[in-house]
Amino acid sequence: MPTRITQVEERGSKAVLLRVEGRLLREDAELLEKVCAELREKEPDSAITLDLADLTFLDSESASVLCRIKREQRALLEGLQIFVQRAVELADRDEAA
Repeated sequence: MPTRITQVEERGSKAVLLRVEGRLLREDAELLEKVCAELREKEPDSAITLDLADLTFLDSESASVLCRIKREQRALLEGLQIFVQRAVELADRDEAA
């Protein structure tokens, strides 16, 4: 399944939920990063949450991009399956070193 990014907004809320499904490769992760940056620019105080529960695959480059989104766009990562969570943790550790 190709990557699908769906924006879910709650009315009257400054929170934005982006649901990410399928396979997340570097190009798709960079698109997600751009979307988050645009959201952050439009609504600097909004909460951005990435729902990653339906990811079926992500490569190491995508894990690094997710770390950058978390750090630079102050996005929350939710629904991480254990393999996704571990990949993101390892990428975060590599970037901090």
